[in-house]
Amino acid sequence: MPGAEPVQTVIALEGDGGCIGEARHVAARFLADVQAGHGLPVSARAMDLTRLVVSELVTNARKYAPGPVLMELRVVGDLVEVTVWDGDPTLPVARAADPGRIGQHGLEIVMAIAQGFEAVREPVGKRITARIALPDDPGGGVAGRPPL
Repeated sequence: MPGAEPVQTVIALEGDGGCIGEARHVAARFLADVQAGHGLPVSARAMDLTRLVVSELVTNARKYAPGPVLMELRVVGDLVEVTVWDGDPTLPVARAADPGRIGQHGLEIVMAIAQGFEAVREPVGKRITARIALPDDPGGGVAGRPPL
């Protein structure tokens, strides 16, 4: 609606061990409010995928960029944007698929399940954004992607 306040939340995370769980809880509360308080559809799949994306992005920020992390969740149309800022300017690079590799699949997972993904270098650090569809489409797939 024109002139309406954007549906969003921003949280500063300390970057300690508890910040990953805290970020997941913030995402779940945000999406519950989006549905209950704003009447927007949020599928169970969108809830699960958003928590997974938040977990992966905040984990990477904590692992590769010591220090504080800023996370923003924002509804844009029928998508939720998950944006994570950290202090390391090095942009992430998805590695080639390797079923024998243990770990380090987080970015591959995020890119596979998101409707959009971007990594941007900022004056201080970087900003990673992933977009996830809120509703499921009538065919049962994630909106914007064909069923597998």
